[in-house]
Amino acid sequence: MQLGNFSVSLAVKDIAVSRAFYEKLGFRAIGGDQAQNWLIMQNETSTIGLFQGMFDKNILTFNPGWDRNANPLADFDDVRELQRTLQARGITLVSAADESSTGPASLMLVDPDGNPILMDQHVPKPKR
Repeated sequence: MQLGNFSVSLAVKDIAVSRAFYEKLGFRAIGGDQAQNWLIMQNETSTIGLFQGMFDKNILTFNPGWDRNANPLADFDDVRELQRTLQARGITLVSAADESSTGPASLMLVDPDGNPILMDQHVPKPKR
């Protein structure tokens, strides 16, 4: 299964305080909008998202179709393909992508310890 770029989406209380903290660890903002209470930050090999007031728990996030720099991949497993594989393996989804759709979509599941996992595809799968 090609899950795409991985990051941790952090539910933060104060985005400005969190940004300043992570900048001290060597992260820099590469996307997002602090005025809208969300930022994507990277260090050498790590990506995190800071989200204030958008969700209650930290989320493990995979972006099918994206590399580390949010560039579209030439080949990847579409989120609907991943969804069918997960369901065939007996995994219950909290939310599912519309199987009749194409392009951007997402699904969510929860691991056995209650950690949310988001598979959030932002790009359409290239036609072969």
